[in-house]
Amino acid sequence: MNTKYLIIGAGVSGLTFANYVKGDYLIVEKENEIGGYCRTIYKKDFVWDYAGHFFHFNTEEFKNKFINEMDPKDIIIKNKCTKIYYKGKLIDYPFQTNIHELEKEEFIDCLYDLFNKEEKDSYDNFLDMLYGKFGKSICEKFLKPYNEKLYAIDLKELDQDAMGRFFPYADLKAIINNMKNKKDDSYNNHFLYPRGGAGSFMNILYQHLDSDRVLLNTAVVSIDLDAKIAILNNGQTIHFEYLINTMPLNRFLEVIDDSKYQKLHDLLSYNKVLVFNLGFNKKSKLTQENWIYVPDPNINFYRIGFYDNILDTNKLSMYIEIGYPKDVKITSSMIEEQLKLTLENLKQMDIVTDDMKLEEYVALIMDPAYVHISTKTDKMVKEFMNDMDSKNVYSIGRYGAWTYCSMEDSMLKAKELAERI
Repeated sequence: MNTKYLIIGAGVSGLTFANYVKGDYLIVEKENEIGGYCRTIYKKDFVWDYAGHFFHFNTEEFKNKFINEMDPKDIIIKNKCTKIYYKGKLIDYPFQTNIHELEKEEFIDCLYDLFNKEEKDSYDNFLDMLYGKFGKSICEKFLKPYNEKLYAIDLKELDQDAMGRFFPYADLKAIINNMKNKKDDSYNNHFLYPRGGAGSFMNILYQHLDSDRVLLNTAVVSIDLDAKIAILNNGQTIHFEYLINTMPLNRFLEVIDDSKYQKLHDLLSYNKVLVFNLGFNKKSKLTQENWIYVPDPNINFYRIGFYDNILDTNKLSMYIEIGYPKDVKITSSMIEEQLKLTLENLKQMDIVTDDMKLEEYVALIMDPAYVHISTKTDKMVKEFMNDMDSKNVYSIGRYGAWTYCSMEDSMLKAKELAERI
């Protein structure tokens, strides 16, 4: 079979590219449905995504691409309400601009260390940056333990700009001003969410495509970049002119099987995330919060979210996220153990009470979940991308490009690439 554009993956990047490209294309997707990590699960009264996916559009084009094709009542617009669970209390996020909500002694420690912090022009790593910009107390009370739980790695292994524009920086003036005039300047201070889950937006992208050009339950098992041939798991051979990859870069390197890139493959680092979607028979006492960050190392999850508070439903509907290093194999027994521990911790936090019954749940593993950005591998990834560019091969998206970006960023890059080639 011949195609001009072979697209690996029917997630947000692959679907967007196909929406903008001119010419024939073929999308190959290993799962039995489109959407990638933006798939939605429907179970009885509950609507769950693979994890919390909320849309923060900065461009009218992409915003309108979705909302113009949906009934207005099916689009929810929220000003986010996010908290941090800290020593049994909920304080406002981000931690560094809300230290005045801490107990007096801790507040003084944070303010003192913030005032006396030793900033540098450049930092050796992500942890070095945290200490340099926020001081010892803010770093050790929240920033260090939370990010260690999230990334499941020594923070010294991450680049100082590992989170790019998504990290909530704040200078001393902003922190002091926030004590009297609360202001949230974070990139996601408000968001859109479709009532039918994030998968609703993916379906809009899909409905503009030719379904005959989308192969589900089909995986690319090997690629000869010089001959421009891909072999599928059903034995079919695809001849292509351009290759658009959106599968995780580490797996793409395995598929092309080129020893030249073995070192890059081995050095690429990331975490895995075990996600529990939980549905209970009644609401929690927390009725406003959208998601909560949990830095406490004695609690197994790093973040929890409340679909019911976004969808305004009458039963507690949650997602729970637990981080693991990339080399950990998450077994069924581990999942059972973590579910039990999660329910215990939710009761300890007074989110779930004894009279609340778990009606439904789904456990999911995101592998990879968050890519680890380091100076060394970032340089090697850029060199790889340049090599691929000369072969009309393009690896895009959060995982294909091995970067930290939003869904809209992925869509923009996919559109730009389609228009460029």
